[in-house]
Amino acid sequence: MFIFGINAVREALRAGRVRRLRVGSRDDRRVEEVIALARERGVGVERVEAPALDRAARGGVHQGVVAELEPPREYSVEELVAAAAPEPALIVVLDGIEDPHNIGAILRSVDAAGAHGVVRQARHAAPLDGVAMKASAGAAATVRIATVVNIARAVEELKDAGVWTVGLAGDAPERYDTVDLTVPTAIVLGAEGSGLRRLVRERCDRLVSIPMRGVVSSLNVSVAAGVTLFEAIRQRRIGGLASG
Repeated sequence: MFIFGINAVREALRAGRVRRLRVGSRDDRRVEEVIALARERGVGVERVEAPALDRAARGGVHQGVVAELEPPREYSVEELVAAAAPEPALIVVLDGIEDPHNIGAILRSVDAAGAHGVVRQARHAAPLDGVAMKASAGAAATVRIATVVNIARAVEELKDAGVWTVGLAGDAPERYDTVDLTVPTAIVLGAEGSGLRRLVRERCDRLVSIPMRGVVSSLNVSVAAGVTLFEAIRQRRIGGLASG
């Protein structure tokens, strides 16, 4: 798999995921910094012309650097839960989200919040390719990801492991900031437009919404993920829901 862009490649190098680095022939200070990091990590560097970078990045904005990655480690749902110990788990479940920019932005929020991993479906989901990696600013190289066949079944696995499953749904009467997110929690996010699929929605322990005060009816899914993740972090920092 190839990733591209200064930030994404830099973070993948720091995570030890890069197998080989391709860089353009044009002099650029930031590219030279990436080259220096690659050499420090023992990663081979190849100078190529711009058309070769364009092909590897499939037309994406590569900023003069493209990296070939080592295959990512595959996690199970149980391993994500175990990775949280001794803290209460905080996991994000993606139900059919197909926009790689949204996937990347969600992974960036997961990393920023210090959450313990992401569950995604093998089919009907955006690939974890260069676009998602670039949108994640490199977070996709470090976030633990469990890829499953069936999201509804994965929600059941989380519940069996003692994780409270909270689905975001625009029509849910309960507000996201009125539920206890200090317990082991999985935030379940549905696809853009259609939301959670029926079976996934039915399996969630709780459905919550983020109230809208403007003319739009809902937030972008990646923004909703960030809002809910940091509400969980806020509650955990102060020891529970705010009074009143």
